Amino acid sequence: MQPNIFSEVEQKIILPSRIADKISAWRAENKSIIFTNGCFDLLHYGHVHYLCGARALGDVLVVGVNSDASVKKLKGKSRPINDEQSRCTMLAAFSFVDAVVVFEEDTPLELIEKILPDVLVKGGDYTLETIVGADEVLTHGGSVKVIPFVTGFSSTKIIEAILKKE
Repeated sequence: MQPNIFSEVEQKIILPSRIADKISAWRAENKSIIFTNGCFDLLHYGHVHYLCGARALGDVLVVGVNSDASVKKLKGKSRPINDEQSRCTMLAAFSFVDAVVVFEEDTPLELIEKILPDVLVKGGDYTLETIVGADEVLTHGGSVKVIPFVTGFSSTKIIEAILKKE
């Protein structure tokens, strides 16, 4: 009998209350944990490049996803385009993503403190000083990496281009 692939994808979406257990299990297997976060509203080439780069830094990639309410606060009332379940499912479908977890807060600090990743990763528009959770990760012996953007890719620019064509 063939496994239900969609079910395998959905199993990668972890409740915030369960992520610590999952992290403990991976640590027991001596796996290094990478964490990144974002809205990931309209997935594009830049996201894939960034996430692949993050995954290359260790064994397990955990992606924190802003809740719908959090995206609305950050990006405005017309966002998100895709709801959090859709965004999480699309991210979980990537073979290089091991877990996806939604956070409700304005920043992922609480989630980062639960996970305490070996590597905290953000995109090229951040500096070490502006990365939420950097101090906590560094204090616990982890590292913080910034992956350069791929020029020309942005969810906001995609939305603007679509609106211009209407």
